[in-house]
Amino acid sequence: MPSYRIHRLKDHLRQQFRSAPHVSGTANVKPRDYELAGDVEASSPYAAFFCLKDSEAALQLGDLLESEDQSLRIYKYVGFEEARWVLPEAKPESAAGVTEAKGTEVLAEV
Repeated sequence: MPSYRIHRLKDHLRQQFRSAPHVSGTANVKPRDYELAGDVEASSPYAAFFCLKDSEAALQLGDLLESEDQSLRIYKYVGFEEARWVLPEAKPESAAGVTEAKGTEVLAEV
């Protein structure tokens, strides 16, 4: 039977998610906004929802289910929709060096 990894939306972001307007299409989600919360065995995201529905670990709006093939489904008012991780771009090293150099010059002038 397929297994789904549960990612819980952090509590301080839950109200913001609930009040946001529904947007169709793939949702872009940030890994920093979620906490890993275990696994559930189910044949589909909806089966996972009903398996957890009456437990203390019930899925809440904004929670994610990650399948074994790393595809994500986000739980919304309308059901489960596609989602994907959005990773921050790495800062180029040259930009960091320029900032440090500028800070050094300012200190030298004072």
